[in-house]
Amino acid sequence: MRLNVRELLRVPGASQPFDFTMDLSGLDFYGSRPLTGPVRAAGTVRNMAGALLLEGEAAAPMELACDRCLRPFSQVLRVPLTALLAEELEDEENGEILLLENGEVDLAEAFTTALILNMDSKHLCSEDCKGLCARCGANLNEGPCRCKPEVDPRLAALAQLLDSNPSED
Repeated sequence: MRLNVRELLRVPGASQPFDFTMDLSGLDFYGSRPLTGPVRAAGTVRNMAGALLLEGEAAAPMELACDRCLRPFSQVLRVPLTALLAEELEDEENGEILLLENGEVDLAEAFTTALILNMDSKHLCSEDCKGLCARCGANLNEGPCRCKPEVDPRLAALAQLLDSNPSED
């Protein structure tokens, strides 16, 4: 979505709201396509003392698989975006300034970039996810597995001794 902000440049204190949806279900992240529904972006462009300030947020529904237990789960990714808008750049290294093209800003491109940069590389169904047992593959969130605890090889002889002589109570 392209937003025309030419009129805002001329009127100090003026603002222009925006609210739109875009389809990013085709974006590939590490071999999967987690963005399943329409991404909604909303916010405002304001003329603040001659400078245009874009403030907004994008919300994207996602279907993911937990990286620890492989359980599928849903999550909404919320990404805020704050940027200055300018017709030309004085400092080429400032990444928080978006260039206007013929008095317009490409909001879809700005929010798509923000979503991609804020996408986590690791997804967890919960912060305290216990994952899977490394030996039997049981989901440890559902309870302990039935694997016997591994004996430290340095104590293996002692474990054999304890197994062969049951204690008498």
